[in-house]
Amino acid sequence: MSDASSPPSSTSPASPGAIRTASPAAPGGPGDAADPRRWWGLVVIALAQLMVVLDATIVNIAMPSAQKALGIGEGDKAWMITAYTLAFGGLLLLGGRIADLVGRKRTFVIGLVGFAVASAIGGAAQTPGMLFAARALQGVFGALLAPSALSLMTTTFTDPRERGKAFGIYGALAGAGGAIGLLLGGVLTEYLDWRWCLYVNIPIALVAVIGASVLLHDRPGHREARLDVPGVLLGCGGLVAVVYGFSEAEALGWGDSEVLALLISGALLLAGFVLWQTRTATPLLPLRVLADRDRAGSFLTMGLATVGMFGLFLFMTYYLQGILGYSPVRTGLAFLPMSAAIMIGSTQISARLLPRTPPRLLMVPGMLLGASGLALLTFLEVDSAYATHVLPGMLLLGLGMGLTFMPVFSTATSGVRPQDAGVTSAMVNTSQQVGGSLGTALLNTLAASATGTYVDARLTGGADRARVLREGMVHGFTQALWWGVGAMLLAALVAGLLVTAGPAARGHQAPAGGH
Repeated sequence: MSDASSPPSSTSPASPGAIRTASPAAPGGPGDAADPRRWWGLVVIALAQLMVVLDATIVNIAMPSAQKALGIGEGDKAWMITAYTLAFGGLLLLGGRIADLVGRKRTFVIGLVGFAVASAIGGAAQTPGMLFAARALQGVFGALLAPSALSLMTTTFTDPRERGKAFGIYGALAGAGGAIGLLLGGVLTEYLDWRWCLYVNIPIALVAVIGASVLLHDRPGHREARLDVPGVLLGCGGLVAVVYGFSEAEALGWGDSEVLALLISGALLLAGFVLWQTRTATPLLPLRVLADRDRAGSFLTMGLATVGMFGLFLFMTYYLQGILGYSPVRTGLAFLPMSAAIMIGSTQISARLLPRTPPRLLMVPGMLLGASGLALLTFLEVDSAYATHVLPGMLLLGLGMGLTFMPVFSTATSGVRPQDAGVTSAMVNTSQQVGGSLGTALLNTLAASATGTYVDARLTGGADRARVLREGMVHGFTQALWWGVGAMLLAALVAGLLVTAGPAARGHQAPAGGH
């Protein structure tokens, strides 16, 4: 861990993980005048982040319409989601390091333009293959966009109080974007056409590109440092194998030989990646990023938190539409209170308290609130009322996630060296993506197993088959949600034990120092 008072020069080239480049102070840090337009720049960054997050869920509701229009087979429809998550989750580390090497603003703009082009291709798709390729391309450019956006935040907002407000907004969008995507997808599908779930990214990206060109500033990248190609192959290959293994487990089961082969090969590749990072002079992910206790605790907390949250998005979409008979738009509207709770927790509570409150005193209560919300939802039945049975749990979960996400983002990226800001930001996004993929696959598999057991035990000669199937589906959801409760309780424990940082106003260090 480097001393904050040491000069901002690189470590010795002989040291493992060293980057042969100077480390100038971050913009907005000590000695630099704050950019008066930085809050407008935050709007641009927030737009880009919202676009990336909502695209993970916006096509969920559009999937049946796209499947019918393009003749997508039942076995292939999942690729509308999987193609995006595989490319996005697998390439985030590479995207973060590219941002460090060539410049964050440049990478940000390239990501925006590429994402818009991929969205246009997907919206105009005439075949399933064209749509799947466009979704994968969205994931590729999203992997450039997400870490560069977060690292621009990290290097722009270094004052503790401003950092709290900025990360409060960012954390709110990160948590609420999935629910917003469900609402927007429902509106666009019902009133326009499923293709607009992809076309909608074009005007958002256009506004963000113009705004980035005018409002965002960044120092040049560290081009003299070389890209760690073996690290890219090992790290990104391992992440792709793990994320794909999780997605296949959802359909094939955890005992399937293909799933086991993917997960084992992914684990071996990631183990080889870690070993290689200790030996190369220009690592893709410098292990000093993971060596900081607060940062590692934040990564783990994020991953565990999203296990339950992403599982809930899946279950509640099925429950509201399949059990309660909601339309796509009404389903999206049903998620809005949770989005509002996330925003309130992030911008009005966490952002105000973080400058004078240790981060774990926000993360731990946040995860306990989230676990309580999920626990309430385990009492759902086939005829439960939204206002009395669904809404309270969703509000508690939203408030808890809002309390947690903001300090996680802020703590994970606080004090990082400028040349590591991109890859550190990528690790936050990777934790969220891997946790979400694991949660969706694990909880869905557990739900399917519990549903099958329930139905087999009760589907006797005189039973109402439709009623039993509906009851079985709800039983499966509620049983699986207990695992989400467990993941959030474990996240609370991790945050309480590992995240020991003090209040941001007291313990803040400028990024030039790094940890």
